[in-house]
Amino acid sequence: MGLFDKFKAGLQRTKEKLSHEITRIVTGSSKLDEDTLEEIEFTLIGADLGMPMTQRILSAVRDSYESQGKDGLDVLGVARREIAASFTGGVQDLQEQDGLTVVSMVGVNGTGKTTTTAKLANRMHAAGKTSVLAACDTFRAAAVEQLKEWGGRLDVPVIAGSYGADPAAVAHDAVTAAHARKADFLFVDTAGRLHTKSNLMQELEKLHRIIDRQEKGAPHEVLLVVDATTGMNALNQAREFHKAVPLTGLVITKLDGTSKGGMVVAIHDELNLPIKFIGLGEQADDLQPFDPGQFAEALFAE
Repeated sequence: MGLFDKFKAGLQRTKEKLSHEITRIVTGSSKLDEDTLEEIEFTLIGADLGMPMTQRILSAVRDSYESQGKDGLDVLGVARREIAASFTGGVQDLQEQDGLTVVSMVGVNGTGKTTTTAKLANRMHAAGKTSVLAACDTFRAAAVEQLKEWGGRLDVPVIAGSYGADPAAVAHDAVTAAHARKADFLFVDTAGRLHTKSNLMQELEKLHRIIDRQEKGAPHEVLLVVDATTGMNALNQAREFHKAVPLTGLVITKLDGTSKGGMVVAIHDELNLPIKFIGLGEQADDLQPFDPGQFAEALFAE
């Protein structure tokens, strides 16, 4: 399956909500009046595209209608163009350093963070790069075991401490081990934490300070993993994490299981953070680089 086909399949539920509904609205009306525009607006907001992008699309639709009339109006085409144009920089991969690149994976519980950490290591392996995984979610015994299982499956070393160990100590050991192995990447799987708990956010800041003390400028990437099925609540998570530990990008998981895929646009729109990868399934290779053009195309496919 090609990348665009993966996007299309993964975004099927969101696409059905958007494309089918908008097509129904437009074909069922002889002209683009305020009632029709209101229905389109309701559909766009329902897919969690956010108010700024919804208004931007509606404005462009009005302009297109005024210049071309109903027969020349392609609402889906206008929406595709506006969304693709809102993302700057195109496809953005990890910022690789000379030597070791440290990537910290952060987020709330249940977003698929541990699995995503392993999938990123798998992507690097496929690109001929070596990785080490750091099991810094020491509060959840299952997380350590899960990462070890992935490490065994992918043949990637995992640095772990005992259950309840100090995450900063595990991270310290992991940096040392990554250097000893001359690894290209160190992926740090941090504990899931609620963005509303200030003590847990302070603990995350401490973890990053320890890493920086050992590897100046690290972590070089701080990726927030968000679950697409939570819709606009993911935007609140992104806001709070970005305040505590400046994020360098986002990974959106479970896009294949939601009709609210528009939240990707809303988060980028407000925080101007690059979407680095999106999860479109359960397999190790189902983590794909985020391509704005293909995302917009798949979102509003005919």
